Amino acid sequence: MIEDIRKIVTYEEIINVEGGKKAPNDLRLIGVAAVLKNPWYGKNFTEDLTPEINRISPIIGKILTEKLVANIGSGDKIEAYGKAAVAGIDSEIEHASALIHTLKFGNYLREAAKAKSYLGFTNVRGPANTPVFIPLMDKNDTGRRSHYLTVQFSINDAPAGNELIAALGAATSGRPHHRIGDRYSDLNSLGRTEDNPAGV
Repeated sequence: MIEDIRKIVTYEEIINVEGGKKAPNDLRLIGVAAVLKNPWYGKNFTEDLTPEINRISPIIGKILTEKLVANIGSGDKIEAYGKAAVAGIDSEIEHASALIHTLKFGNYLREAAKAKSYLGFTNVRGPANTPVFIPLMDKNDTGRRSHYLTVQFSINDAPAGNELIAALGAATSGRPHHRIGDRYSDLNSLGRTEDNPAGV
């Protein structure tokens, strides 16, 4: 643990019924977040964010991944994942983004889940109690719409103006009763390819 971190928050949601119909399997949505002081706060505009990224991101990536995997049971149980960052109102969005948009943060979860896809993300700025939205997608197949989910929670006292939130999220399955197909069926019907879905 590093002194920058004020606290760690864990969120869990278990969905048993959707649309009035019992889910074939309980869907677990897990979120973990670190609230930490902004290392760039109160300084003049910082051109090179790399030194603090290298100091902080690997530590919080490892801590959050370990807590997420412990809560969900194992990396193998993760089917979808994502990340998010929130900057306090006196901080730059770039500061929050810096912590999560590096493989030194996200690769801990990617490796634990034995995953290939990138982590969906949000990065916003707001006051304490700003919602943390973690968009999820299938850990190996970004076109698998059944696993387009969102972990949503807020922290009543964070972020303070001089704080940042970095978060990871995961799900144990896709949406119960998903029935909107996948990206590939659309591409086929439109006569388009994955490399050029808009046909431009």
